[in-house]
Amino acid sequence: MSKPVVLIAEELSPATVEALGPDFEIRYTDGADRSALLPAIADVDAILVRSATKVDEEAISAASNLKVIARAGVGLDNVDVKAATQAGVMVVNAPTSNITSAAELAVGLLLATARNIAPANEALKGGEWKRSKYSGVELYEKTVGIVGLGRIGALVAQRLSGFGAELIAYDPYVSTARAAQMGVRSVSLDELLAKSDFITVHLPKTPETAGLIGEQALAKVKPNVRIINAARGGIVDEHALAVALKEGRVAGAGIDVFASEPCTESPLFDFESVVVTPHLGASTEEAQERAGISVAKSVRLALAGELVPDAVNVKGGAIAEDVRPGIPLAEKLGRIFTGLAGGVAAQLDVEVRGEIAAHDVKVLELAALKGVFTNVVDDPVSYVNAPVIAADRGVEVRLVAHEESSDYRNVITVRGVMSDGHTVSVSGTLSGPKHVEKIVEVLGYDIEAFPAEHMAFFRYNDRPGIVGVVGRILGEAEINIAGMQVSRDTRGGHALMAMTVDQALPGPVIDNIIEAIGAEWGRNVDLVD
Repeated sequence: MSKPVVLIAEELSPATVEALGPDFEIRYTDGADRSALLPAIADVDAILVRSATKVDEEAISAASNLKVIARAGVGLDNVDVKAATQAGVMVVNAPTSNITSAAELAVGLLLATARNIAPANEALKGGEWKRSKYSGVELYEKTVGIVGLGRIGALVAQRLSGFGAELIAYDPYVSTARAAQMGVRSVSLDELLAKSDFITVHLPKTPETAGLIGEQALAKVKPNVRIINAARGGIVDEHALAVALKEGRVAGAGIDVFASEPCTESPLFDFESVVVTPHLGASTEEAQERAGISVAKSVRLALAGELVPDAVNVKGGAIAEDVRPGIPLAEKLGRIFTGLAGGVAAQLDVEVRGEIAAHDVKVLELAALKGVFTNVVDDPVSYVNAPVIAADRGVEVRLVAHEESSDYRNVITVRGVMSDGHTVSVSGTLSGPKHVEKIVEVLGYDIEAFPAEHMAFFRYNDRPGIVGVVGRILGEAEINIAGMQVSRDTRGGHALMAMTVDQALPGPVIDNIIEAIGAEWGRNVDLVD
């Protein structure tokens, strides 16, 4: 078989190629050159870009085999995520690759504005010694307002804690207790604006945050305030900031990002008290290498059909650490469900009960769907296309989460109503500190079995001698039983036999067992690809 093709459209570190490994054919093109990009992308499986390559609807349409768009960085302004999602193409980025670099730059800009480093440097290089003109201010015992206390904001707070400043923050999505753990006092935006000597912005750009530090906000600040934006252009209104600087309502600013980039002209450039840099937040050797390695790993996972935590168009967002161990279990339960059902359900519920239900467990639904359809369709099933496959097949999918669980700390159930109205279900849990996977329910019967590569299930009328008959048939077929459990609804009622075996049961063997024990049905379930 030919290797999957990965197109590298911009200069990336050698470590990126090394992280991809030998399993791919690597090609190169100049992604900024449209005439080179469109033919180059036509037959590739994945493309790796930075910021200069526009992977828009036209480029995605030209790529008939494209499965992954990988942006070696944080922003996705140059990728049409909506068009990619509609085409079933996964988009991944490296959301944590530059957080240290961005935090350090923000601190650097803050210090530069406090001490007038940039104009003093320029004056001295021009032959002028102006000590008195460029006298600055200390951070010690000043108030620093952090707008946005996410990963970068938290790193900035950590780094500023050593300066002896009072740290306050505005972030409606971070609890007061969590802020206090960082040594930061949580306040309203109005209080932050009124009390801060320095304001540093660390928010994503959304319709809600665009222009947040604008005319109205700047009317509430101290006249000696210095404002830093190393997050996203447009969160700080550049025109409003320039007016405030001109009118003496703001003392200075450090700006790394602009509403329109590249930016070579701005009213902010007229002020000595403004330090500007050309979007250097991620521009360190370390950040670039981390970004390349991160997306290379994501490409490997995506092309293998595995979960990619950094995929931006997979519903569910960030995956909590408590949820992660349940992902492979949910996928196995999905595969067992399909094996038991023998068909596609009209309605499918993925039910999550217990402590993990307090988190976002959408990824468990995706994992279960991937398992359900892995052996149903010919095309590889991923966390991106599994919901599309379900919709195409008219399967109504619901995610049900409850924090109450009567029997287990956490339990995941895949339950489906088939077209004839009968219900098929399978449940599993994780046991102990090593998260040992266990199947604890099948078709309403309580069992305790370990998922295995080869499993078999039989439903029959409970009576003596059944286990011996099944053992004899499998012995004659030279198939070893690794484990067996029998559960029944009532004595002499219906029983379910669950077996793990060393190899898949051939069809004739299953038919032989069904006939010999008078089973209502028997199912072979394989968890191997």
